[in-house]
Amino acid sequence: MTFVVTDNCVKCKYTDCVAVCPVDAFFEGPNFLAIDPAICIDCALCVPECPAEAIIQDTELTEEQKPYQAINAELSQQWPNITEVIAPPDDADSWNGVPDKLPLLER
Repeated sequence: MTFVVTDNCVKCKYTDCVAVCPVDAFFEGPNFLAIDPAICIDCALCVPECPAEAIIQDTELTEEQKPYQAINAELSQQWPNITEVIAPPDDADSWNGVPDKLPLLER
């Protein structure tokens, strides 16, 4: 099992979660974070740290969230690893809670 970054992270990209990850499983793209399922140890430490509540256990994904499992696996192989908190985008708070952001995901 692993955790998956889902839709609400798109354009929010809060990085509070990366500071608590004991195995450095997060990878950073232009406007989204991804978790490498091969690295994630299912510890759940990142879940309460995410202000956008965008991190979900793979067994708890809704039908709408399921595509993000493959997206995380794919993008974590392409993007650089991130291990320290960085400032979110200036408009992150205005995007938090906006639905259906998949078309806005920059790869």
